[in-house]
Amino acid sequence: MRKLLNTLFVTQPDVYLSLDGGNVVMNKEQEKLHRIPLHNLESIVCFGYTGASPGLMGYCAERSISIVFLTMNGRFLARVIGESKGNVTLRKTQYRISDDEEKSAEIARNFIVGKLFNNRSIIDRMARDYPMRVDVEQFKKASKSLLSSIREIRECTDLELLRGWEGQAAISYNRVFDDMILQQKDNFYFRHRSRRPPKDNVNAMLSFAYTLLANDMAAALETVGLDAYVGFLHRDRPGRASLALDVMEELRGVYADKFVLSLINRKEMTADDFVKKENGAVLMTDESRKTFLSAWQMKKQEKMTHPYLNEKMSWGLVPYAQALLLARFLRGDLDEYPPFLWK
Repeated sequence: MRKLLNTLFVTQPDVYLSLDGGNVVMNKEQEKLHRIPLHNLESIVCFGYTGASPGLMGYCAERSISIVFLTMNGRFLARVIGESKGNVTLRKTQYRISDDEEKSAEIARNFIVGKLFNNRSIIDRMARDYPMRVDVEQFKKASKSLLSSIREIRECTDLELLRGWEGQAAISYNRVFDDMILQQKDNFYFRHRSRRPPKDNVNAMLSFAYTLLANDMAAALETVGLDAYVGFLHRDRPGRASLALDVMEELRGVYADKFVLSLINRKEMTADDFVKKENGAVLMTDESRKTFLSAWQMKKQEKMTHPYLNEKMSWGLVPYAQALLLARFLRGDLDEYPPFLWK
């Protein structure tokens, strides 16, 4: 299994990145702030308009170290990667299937089954662990609804119908999401999903977590030789990593949602960590973003046992494991793509 390396997060917008030997150097107004060896890194994520020297970008591209540029609130701008890996046959197979909506649906439904299965596991575990703090009957109702959707989706061969079933399941899950917030209820609540821009503290955290997960997923897909921009559920759109969004569906709840809930319920993030703009957008402060990223890195280091591979690994390697399983399926080594089913 691939070794999990570190991600360097650059959160100051006025820092210029350059190369010195085998190190990335962070410069600010002619002053060298930090110097970090590149052999320990798998990616560099820059927030704000941070410049990077051509020498550094070339060095990273040759060694498969991606450089990602995001806005200060986490919206994707650009990604610098090296040459495509893997053989041409694998990508041609991916493109052919993507052009066939029925075959795409056969793969896409497994992404959604994984998502719903995991969301149902989250709901069932909350009802079991906190029976005095949540409405158990409401949670059971949501769980039953998700189970019903899973049964329908398993037989679905139409992409539009698949999206419809996924949308209905999302409504059932979102209805109880607010009840999973057990602490700081006055400042952290979930009414509905708001994205661009996020309108409350919870949506600000969810959007940020999904951006980080999508970046990790895109890097994993490129590593195994797949094209992260050609998906099966999410159709082609310029600049959108559609396949990364496809595969991360099954990890949204169990990876990103649970992570956000833990930060709130453990009071690692508080109301003081957010600012509200005149247009209603809610953003994390610079310091809270650092807290969030530090906790995200710690989450990636946590160990778990992969339910399909039955191999102990860190959470940060799960995107890579799923990308590898998808590549194996497309090569014909597996009869079906096995989604990540958390228990």
